[in-house]
Amino acid sequence: MAKQTILGRITQLAKANINALLDQAEDPQKMLDQMVRDYTNAIADAESAVADTIGNLRLMEQDHAEDVRAASEWGRKAVAASGKADELRTGGDTAGAERFDALARVAIGKQLQSEGEARAVEPTIASQTEVVAKLKQGLDQMRSRLDQLTTKRDELLARAKMAEAQGRVVDAIQSIDLTDPTSEIGRFEDRIRREEARVAGRQELAASSLDAQFDSLDDLGEQTEIEARLAVLKSGGSPQSITAG
Repeated sequence: MAKQTILGRITQLAKANINALLDQAEDPQKMLDQMVRDYTNAIADAESAVADTIGNLRLMEQDHAEDVRAASEWGRKAVAASGKADELRTGGDTAGAERFDALARVAIGKQLQSEGEARAVEPTIASQTEVVAKLKQGLDQMRSRLDQLTTKRDELLARAKMAEAQGRVVDAIQSIDLTDPTSEIGRFEDRIRREEARVAGRQELAASSLDAQFDSLDDLGEQTEIEARLAVLKSGGSPQSITAG
């Protein structure tokens, strides 16, 4: 995976607008679960790629450090060889001096080669150092986004559970007649009053019937008295005797 591709992918994921995505989702919870999985996998892939990039950068830095060290070492050898050549030339040993001057030239050539290699890799090291810094920053943003996603998902799940529980409560409440909390009691009271009235009516009817029976007895007594007096009259008696009797 190219480093620029890695950086672009990390930047795209880090800038993702979670709320906008949720607004477009038919099932936000499922989408968040999928986003958490995608982010987790993307972070794992990015971490591996960034680790490789950092590893390559460290190798270049080590090579650069080795070139710098080699250039310094060849420089010291060139100085030593040149000094020895001067010493031999002063002593009259021209051939020995030329031999050490030749060694000094070889050392200087090696020094220049190492310095050139060190300078050549420095721009790459600089650019890769900047890339690694951006990759690390992007990874931090992705991890922060993952935390937001996880928190959002957990919050949504908790709200869904609360809504479900509240729905059950509402259903239970709706099954009760809340328009008149005493409606059932009122209906029961009305039934009792009707029963009481019915019983009272029956009692009143019974009392009326009893009075009528006594009235009929009085009427019967009066008829009996009439018949008795009539019998006295027919037997030759007088009304006075009937009254006295």
